Amino acid sequence: MVLIAGGVLIGLVRTGPVRGWLGADAVSAPTKATLGPDPTPTPVLAAADGGGVAPNPDRVKVALDPLVSSAALGDTVNVSVIDAASGQTLYDRNADVPTTPASTTKLLTAATVLAARGPAYRLSTTAVAGTAPGEVVLVGGGDPTLSVDAKALFPGAARLDQLAAQVKKALGGTKPTKVLVDTSLFSGPETGLGWSSDDVSPLGQVARVQSLMTNGGRVKPVHNEGGGDPRSPDPALAAGKAFAKLLGVSAATVKRGKAPAATSTSTGIAPGTRLGVVQSPPLVQITDWMLEQSDNTIAEVLARQVAVAAHKPATFDGASEAIIAKLRELGLPGDEADLYDGSGLSRHNGISPVLLTQVLALAANGKQPAITGIFGGLPVAGWSGTLEKRFEKPQVNQAGRGVVRAKTGTLSGVNTMAGELVTKDGRMLVFAIMASGSSNAIAAKAALDRVPARLVACGC
Repeated sequence: MVLIAGGVLIGLVRTGPVRGWLGADAVSAPTKATLGPDPTPTPVLAAADGGGVAPNPDRVKVALDPLVSSAALGDTVNVSVIDAASGQTLYDRNADVPTTPASTTKLLTAATVLAARGPAYRLSTTAVAGTAPGEVVLVGGGDPTLSVDAKALFPGAARLDQLAAQVKKALGGTKPTKVLVDTSLFSGPETGLGWSSDDVSPLGQVARVQSLMTNGGRVKPVHNEGGGDPRSPDPALAAGKAFAKLLGVSAATVKRGKAPAATSTSTGIAPGTRLGVVQSPPLVQITDWMLEQSDNTIAEVLARQVAVAAHKPATFDGASEAIIAKLRELGLPGDEADLYDGSGLSRHNGISPVLLTQVLALAANGKQPAITGIFGGLPVAGWSGTLEKRFEKPQVNQAGRGVVRAKTGTLSGVNTMAGELVTKDGRMLVFAIMASGSSNAIAAKAALDRVPARLVACGC
């Protein structure tokens, strides 16, 4: 299904109500990833063409000032609204002041990883021969969507059972005896500075950031909005043990190690010989899930892919530096971001509203086709993802239902939203609202929803 909004073609995926009409299997059944040469990616969206009537900034100010001054939003509310086609600023309230972004941080992660790697890029999980006969090394390539078998959380996920079948075939008459897991692609701390201890608890919001995991570090392939998905305390070892079982090897043999350099031998299988490889869905599909479901673990792994592409250490610091450098390379004000992670869980993060709107505007104008993919994953108001149950209040917020597409962000006392919409006059706008200091999250979210809903209905 597609929407055409203000000259922009927007594909809808995994939409909310359709899940109820057709049943979960109709939209979430995993499909086998097709390997082989990737096609040259085409723009996900057509460029915003300036259709419709551009709002008058003075009228926008009159419409929004009472809403952004609402006590329900808290004591700090910074806002940026930009006309996507012209780049004109329509509303500015401390728009260049870095503010706690929460999960709107994921917009920067999505845009920069798509720019750095390309929408068609796939993440590989590899098995190679170890130094001893029958020893198999499982090498993590940073694919957080990897599945153990057909019961996958992520559609089209690469599968360990298929990798195990490749390994058995490659080993021929040699029986697997031991499994090592190589997580050397990533380094440094596995949890972020500024994260709450509850975030990485067994029922927290994120798994430890490792380059090898299945189902985003979850114990089972399930996703519950707001957390509550049991996480493995050591995702890489859990994946290694699952792989060992598929090979018919005792879980007790699974240890950490490093793949040997490829060598040659006149007899048997040389250490370092590749025994098999499986690949993730295209990167644009992974960023879709990350944005729609606000998946923190995927965000952190993708942030490290920006670092790897830039030949920087795949650490929290390396990822933050690489994301900011890529923003500058794209001509965006990277100095208006101070990042400690790629997901937005850290309260130390700071991003200005205008940086978020400029990222969205750049994605909309077609000058950087790779990053237009961020729109495909944005939740739709009242319809999908983290916005499925938002914009519900009659006669106030419902104008935004099905029209506003945005990434939300929520931490204790922090409520943010950044995305795009089309006004009733047919004009595409991008916006970012960053509010903090509220003591009532429910009231704050409702007040936040009123702002883009007002822009949709404004007639300004």
